[in-house]
Amino acid sequence: MKTLPRFVAAFAAFCLVTVAVWAAHATGTWKWTTQGRGGGGGGGTPRESTLTLAMKDGKLSGKLSTPGRDGATNATEITNGAVKGDVVSFTIEREFNGNKFVSKYSGKLAGDTITGEIEAPGRDGATSKREWVAKRSK
Repeated sequence: MKTLPRFVAAFAAFCLVTVAVWAAHATGTWKWTTQGRGGGGGGGTPRESTLTLAMKDGKLSGKLSTPGRDGATNATEITNGAVKGDVVSFTIEREFNGNKFVSKYSGKLAGDTITGEIEAPGRDGATSKREWVAKRSK
């Protein structure tokens, strides 16, 4: 009867390793372009974002670099990074005029593309949601 608990433990370990192997591979540099203020028809200048992700010991870390209004590139560390199956998620916290703003990113990873949604504070306290599609740089 002692072999049954060993078998169960070995099977559970095998399952955990298999899940880790089949989890989405998010490590790499990801890029996408969004319209600046004014949107597509309002003359907003497109802005390219660069996301660098790394998986280590089951934890997702990285930086998001975006151009600011002054033309300088601002790099911000991600927090709460996670990969569950094929879903990548993380948050970005920024400060402007003494106020903190948290944006939540989530997306489905398929090959060299992440397609998802950004949830961020909008005007008048409302939550703003917009799509993002990032491509892995090669």
